[in-house]
Amino acid sequence: MKTKSHHKIQFDHQMILLGFGSIGKALLPVILEKFKLKKSQITIISADNSGARIAEEYGIAFQLHIITPSNYQDILGNQLHSGDFLVNLSCNISSIPLIELCNDHEALYIDTANEPWEEDFAVQSLSLADRTNYMLRENALKLKGKVKKTAILTHGANPGLASHFVKEALLRMAKDNNLSVTMPKNSHEWATLAKKLNIKTIHVAEHDTQISNKPKLPGEFVNTWSVDGFVLEGLQPAELGWGTHEKHLPVDGRQHTEGSQCAIYLERPGASTRVRSWTPSFGPIHGLLVTHAESISISNYLTIKDQDKVTYRPTVHYAYCTCPDAWLSILELSATEWKRQEQQRIMFNEIMHGVDELGVLLMGNDKGAYWFGSTLSVQEARAIAPFNNATSLQVVAGVLSGMMWAIENPNAGLVEAEDMDHEFILNIARPYLGKVDGYYTNWTPLQDRGTVFPERQGHLDLSDPWQFSNIRVS
Repeated sequence: MKTKSHHKIQFDHQMILLGFGSIGKALLPVILEKFKLKKSQITIISADNSGARIAEEYGIAFQLHIITPSNYQDILGNQLHSGDFLVNLSCNISSIPLIELCNDHEALYIDTANEPWEEDFAVQSLSLADRTNYMLRENALKLKGKVKKTAILTHGANPGLASHFVKEALLRMAKDNNLSVTMPKNSHEWATLAKKLNIKTIHVAEHDTQISNKPKLPGEFVNTWSVDGFVLEGLQPAELGWGTHEKHLPVDGRQHTEGSQCAIYLERPGASTRVRSWTPSFGPIHGLLVTHAESISISNYLTIKDQDKVTYRPTVHYAYCTCPDAWLSILELSATEWKRQEQQRIMFNEIMHGVDELGVLLMGNDKGAYWFGSTLSVQEARAIAPFNNATSLQVVAGVLSGMMWAIENPNAGLVEAEDMDHEFILNIARPYLGKVDGYYTNWTPLQDRGTVFPERQGHLDLSDPWQFSNIRVS
């Protein structure tokens, strides 16, 4: 592996990797490179044996367990001790009881997604509101003040690095706009800076162009990362942080009645909801408005209130232009009314070329929209760490940097990415992210609209290009 720093972090306790899918396999060699520990300090717990050979190759203990509400305390609780670290990279295992378990055993915790138990979402009568990431987050935040040991919610690439990209983008835009600012220290100061820059909308804008030499077959879901994870979030309601500049609540948009009410959801899955966005290498894109935790947490973090009245908040959401085979897989999935394909495949060795361009697009400033983030090619990813493609290594960068922050700050309680030092995180993550930079563009979602086919009357809001009604495609 080729990274810029050879400094290792001392870790003297046990580390449990819960879940050993695409991200677990990608993370393991990076952990062994960046942490000073013995292989006997690491245990992998997986629901299947697809990674057993890799674990054996590296000399890492491998346990085969399907974690359920009835056995997680016995399986995990008997292995967790003070100072240990539970790295949750699983699907369909609820984050909240794991956080409580880690706190009871004085262990550190990190995950990449705040998930429910698989059976929770299997209940047909469960309302759409209760299927949202907003409600999952609200329930997790009830642990604030109760959890003493550091537990980091949702810290991979996005959610995770995306929140740190937003902070870095705001600082760079402030400099470009000749604003004299000191480093903001809290939510209010970051929100005040965003308001000064007139940021109305923020996209987590991602374009994955990785192409395989093995084409997708009918009845097969192909992706560059966890198929289970993507389908799970894709079939949740589309969600977005809802800005104070918005004039038009979507006809299928619904507001929450509890909590901060910083987000709305649509009565349709994110996998069938498209939006317009932009990335620097490829220009305008149509992306999927898949629900993500950062859409809610960033919007909430950048909120300004006067008494109980919200006076400023940006709209925030994901705009995910998947790799071509994943896009075909989603189209096939939607045609069957969301019945999963029988076969699935995560692309790694068969990828011929392509990049994952992942960043944040901040819109509304007079200088134009500004994208800041990572452009990482599959060739670069392979040169840095084994068992990686461009997508997985960006996630690994978020998990690794979060783990190091937790070790440096072991008693921070429950935290989200926005609560952490973005400079600390980006300094660790940067060597794994390829080209990290920012770009201005004069693109708007109104660009070239109506030049061939007329837009529906009243569909566009020409007075403000950054209205969600202009950004939404379907």
